[in-house]
Amino acid sequence: MPAYDAIIIGTGQAGSPLAGRLTDAGMKVAIVERNLFGGTCVNTGCTPTKTLVASAKTAQMARRAAEYGVLLDGPVRIDMKKVKARADAVSGASRDGIGKWLEGMANCTVFRGHARFVDRNSVRVGDDVLTADRIFINVGGRAILPAIPGLAEVPHLTNSTIMDLDVVPEHLLILGGSYVGLEFAQIYRRFGAKVTVFEPGPRLIRREDEDISRAVADILAAEGIDVIVGAANLAVGRSGGGIVVSHDGSNGLKAVSGSHLLVATGRRPNTDDLDADKAGIALDAHGYIIVDDALRTTVDGIWALGDCNGRGAFTHTAYNDFEIVAANLLDDDPRRVTDRIPVYALYVDPPLGRVGLTETEAKKTGRRLLVSTRPMTRVSRAIEKGETQGFMKIVADADSGEILGAALLGTGCDEVVHSLIDVMYARRPYQQVRRGVHIHPTVSELLPTMLAEFRPA
Repeated sequence: MPAYDAIIIGTGQAGSPLAGRLTDAGMKVAIVERNLFGGTCVNTGCTPTKTLVASAKTAQMARRAAEYGVLLDGPVRIDMKKVKARADAVSGASRDGIGKWLEGMANCTVFRGHARFVDRNSVRVGDDVLTADRIFINVGGRAILPAIPGLAEVPHLTNSTIMDLDVVPEHLLILGGSYVGLEFAQIYRRFGAKVTVFEPGPRLIRREDEDISRAVADILAAEGIDVIVGAANLAVGRSGGGIVVSHDGSNGLKAVSGSHLLVATGRRPNTDDLDADKAGIALDAHGYIIVDDALRTTVDGIWALGDCNGRGAFTHTAYNDFEIVAANLLDDDPRRVTDRIPVYALYVDPPLGRVGLTETEAKKTGRRLLVSTRPMTRVSRAIEKGETQGFMKIVADADSGEILGAALLGTGCDEVVHSLIDVMYARRPYQQVRRGVHIHPTVSELLPTMLAEFRPA
C-alpha cells in the first residue's frame, strides 16, 4: 500500500492550503519543500515587493508634502537597510506562519529537499522515496535569462535576487518593460536611483491597450524614468566598474552605462529538474505541465497547480487552482479553469486594475461594443487626494449588456476593479450596476456614472 494518501510538491499558494483540505478530509499527506515555505509570493514576489512599493510611495508623498501644506525640514533621505529590513520582516512573518502551520498539521509530514519523480506513484526526496496514489505538483516558476550577448559575463539581478539589495543603485538598468520591470523601475526611482528601462517591443506592457500603455509610460516619465522602446539587438558588457547596455537606436548603436542590471524579461516553470518524464507527465514546448480544465495532467492521479501549469501566473490564480482541485476531489463540485475571468493588477503608482478583455481583444470578437472612459481628473476623490494621473475604461457588449472587460488606471483602482469583477462573475448586465448607490466620495462611485455614459466603440 502507498505510504501516503497524497504527496504535494511545493508549499506555494496552492500547495499549502491543499494540504489543509486533504488532511481535514482524513488523508495522510506528505508535502515537500526544497527552499522556502510560501513560494514566490511570500518570499520574492507579492509580499516583499508590495512592502517596497509602500516604502517608495511614502518617500514620494514626503517629497510632495508641501503640496498638501505639510512642511518637512530638509530633503527626503532613504535608509535602504531599514527599507529592506521591513520587507524581510513582513515576508518572514508570513513564511514562518506557513511553516508552523504545516509542521503542526495533523496527518501532514513535511519533507525538506528536492523532489524528483521515480514513477507515476513515487517521488524521491533525498534518501526517502515517497509513494501515493495522488500527487499534486506546485513547483512554481523562476525568472528567464534570455540569450542576450554578454549577459552571462556581467553581474545581474532577477526579481528574486534584487530583494537582497540593501543599497540604492546609482543607476539601475532594467531589461524588460512589463509588470515586474516597471514596478521595480518606479520603486527604485522613488528611492533615488536613476533608472533606464529597455523594452525591445514598440511599447510598454504590450498585452494592454495602447492608450493604457501610453498612460503608464507618461506616469513613469513624469518621475524621471528613462524608457527606451524598440530597443533591438540588446547586448550587455562591462565598463570599468559598471555595466553597459547597448542597443540599435534610430541613429545606429547606442549605449547606456549603469551600476546595476535587472533582468525582467519573463518567467519559466520549475519543471526542468522534476524528472516528469519518469512519471509520463507531458510538458508543452515551454516546459509547462499540460493540464485539463480540472488541472489533471496527462497521467491519472497527478495534478499540476500554480505557475507550473501555464494556466495563470498570479498568486490568486494559484489559490484558485487549489480551490478547483479541492472542489472536484472533495466536494463533488465540478469547478473548471475556464470559468475563471482574467484579473490582475500592475502595482505602479497609481495602480492598474484589470479584468476581462482589453478593448483590442473585445473588438476581435466581432461583437457590437460599448465603451466608456473617464480621466481621473474628473474623479472627486482623486482630486481631493491630489492623485489625478490615469483614466478608467470599461467595455461591454451592446446587445447583452455583459461587461466584457475594464482597465482602471488610477488611485485605488486595484481595489475599485473588484466592483466590476463581482458583477461579471454574477453574470449580470451593466444596467444593474447603474442602479447601485455608491459611497461619496470614492473612486468606485464613478462606475455607475461611467456605465450611463457608454458610447458605441
